[in-house]
Amino acid sequence: MIKPLFQRVVVAYNGSQSSLHTVLYAILMAKVYKCSVKAVSVVDTASIKYLTLKKFMVSQESDSVSQNLESDCVKNLAYVTELAKSKGVKIETEIRKGAVWSEIISAADEFKADLILLGGAKNLNRLSTLSHDSISSQDSEIIGSAHCSVMVVREPYVEQKFKLI
Repeated sequence: MIKPLFQRVVVAYNGSQSSLHTVLYAILMAKVYKCSVKAVSVVDTASIKYLTLKKFMVSQESDSVSQNLESDCVKNLAYVTELAKSKGVKIETEIRKGAVWSEIISAADEFKADLILLGGAKNLNRLSTLSHDSISSQDSEIIGSAHCSVMVVREPYVEQKFKLI
């Protein structure tokens, strides 16, 4: 028997609209393809440390920012769990601290993921007739450094599909 292309999927979630769409997509994948999904949210302590070293923040301020970000991650992942439960899907969640790209890759490696899902947003420049896809430097690092396949989710009607399934 041929092994499925993906059995274990890691989805990066930062609370943005595009990452929420990616989570919805991952939940649908879990329901349809019976794969395991883990949602990972990262407190970007690497950027906080950089800003503190460059004197843009004092250490007490950086501690407060880090705590607030971690609190947001807890709330966000609780919401993800509820979304999955509403579709009868079990989803693992994890909060990590560090550089976003390296923590997502580490989480995928530890989970033995076959696939990492990232959110992608279309950036339409109204001054031009061309549309350009914007990829963050974090996403670029993940795409270039991951040890498994990476998929950027750009499903425009994922919310409607989520309601139907």
